[in-house]
Amino acid sequence: MNKNLLFDFSVNKENNTIHVRREFDASLELVWKAWTTAELLDQWWGPEPWRAETKTMDFREGGFWHYAMVGPEGERHWSKASYITIEKEKSFTAKDGFCDENGIMNQAFPQNLWENNFVPKENKVQVDMILTFDTLDDLNVIIEMGFEEGMTMGLNQLDELLSTF
Repeated sequence: MNKNLLFDFSVNKENNTIHVRREFDASLELVWKAWTTAELLDQWWGPEPWRAETKTMDFREGGFWHYAMVGPEGERHWSKASYITIEKEKSFTAKDGFCDENGIMNQAFPQNLWENNFVPKENKVQVDMILTFDTLDDLNVIIEMGFEEGMTMGLNQLDELLSTF
């Protein structure tokens, strides 16, 4: 990661939120595309040695991204993000959580509201992510699963991918 780029990860247990801010040295168009197209998401989403594999990507309000996190032994953990609002190259919100191979949400695991805002800053783009959980217990489960480490690794992988364009 370029040390001159902003990266901030904070947890607010009073509001059941995780707030991640990350700058990228790339155009708004490219950063947006990296978050909204399956071909690019599959190249950076998820911490190595895991990788994302999209089953369905329908990036529109009312659509969803259904994907598996594929482990080094071929094991699959399914997730689904259902898109609620989209403002092209500005923001999107989604309800996110674990599911099965058919996209049926797994109620045993927390879901969250995911808000992404894309803010152009000179020759960079800052992505502000806010994840809101229903309960503190839900927030704690995700933190204990290693969300901070996994998200940090994924965002660094995105940084590397963007540098190849």
